[in-house]
Amino acid sequence: MRIPALYHWSITAYQTAIKLSALFNPKARKWVEGRQNWRQRLRTLMNTSFLPEQPRCWIHVASLGEFEQGRPLIEALKTQYPDLQILLSFFSPSGYEIRQHYPLVDGVCYLPADTPANARDFVDMVRPNIAIFVKYELWLNFLRELQIQQVSCFLVSAVFRPEQYYFTPFGEFARRLLRGLDGIFVQEEKSRELLLQHNFSKVTLAGDTRIDRVMAIAKKANPIEILSEFSRGHALLIAGSTWAKDEQLLAALCQDGLPADWKLVLAPHEIDERHLIQTEKRFPFPAVRFSQADRQDLADFRLLLIDNIGMLASLYQYGRMAYVGGGFGRGIHNILEPMAFHLPLMFGPRYQSFAEARAMTAAGAARAVH
Repeated sequence: MRIPALYHWSITAYQTAIKLSALFNPKARKWVEGRQNWRQRLRTLMNTSFLPEQPRCWIHVASLGEFEQGRPLIEALKTQYPDLQILLSFFSPSGYEIRQHYPLVDGVCYLPADTPANARDFVDMVRPNIAIFVKYELWLNFLRELQIQQVSCFLVSAVFRPEQYYFTPFGEFARRLLRGLDGIFVQEEKSRELLLQHNFSKVTLAGDTRIDRVMAIAKKANPIEILSEFSRGHALLIAGSTWAKDEQLLAALCQDGLPADWKLVLAPHEIDERHLIQTEKRFPFPAVRFSQADRQDLADFRLLLIDNIGMLASLYQYGRMAYVGGGFGRGIHNILEPMAFHLPLMFGPRYQSFAEARAMTAAGAARAVH
């Protein structure tokens, strides 16, 4: 099936925009640098880390959040099929940078841009027996190439909504490719019903693998000495994955309404030095960074600024309440992590696309703020 030219133009336009952004945006620069000479790097990875006679599974995720959704599946596959070789690919630098040495897979790489030539060369070099995509991360040229080469393909932890382009009059080509998947495992009944209405047959209601992951994290959460010391005698509001708009709102709360017996732990989504400095200036009382906290008297501070990535899920064990960022932008970040520690939640108004946020709000355990 032929993919419309408009789709290819959009991929080209996206690549151009990323390359221009790379001139001044560090994250975009990593996106570009990570894909330079990707063919040579992938060929070397496949030749040095993969055995030709053993079966191969390619798992693709967008970023760190989707990796956490795929992680229980990776662990289960490795337990049940020890000889299975797994290649893990990322779209975003924020996922790749943190998990490029993940020990349960045989190799980690960036996914090149979704052009027909890239898709053909990538699949030819990887030669997977099975391909698994997580949640939304479907690229049509890659999907088409996998189907041409008769590779079994699955989508897991998927969520579909009527407004997605798959279900518009212009999305017939995408729907046909999706119908070629060997299985679609959706998180909720609404997604299953929507797909059935559009003549999808290989659909299974399987829930969200993130729930398995966050419950495992909650059960095995290690104590963090700095958090124990910082929280001594105080309740903690844990604010995770915050953006500038969230931080402005929280700074106003600290200025006017945070009770004296409460402290704030803030884990920004972006932790570059410029943003950390801006954040420190925004709040009405001095902040101590986590990386420097062991050299400070924590009793003198009411704001602990987390300047690393990867420990947010464990922070929630110390909270009395959680604020999850992103709700003033494209949508809220992961609320399942604080839910696993039984915390009441706050987040911005753009949460309707997230089933767990709607359920928590309806149950009175979460509140959207404006």
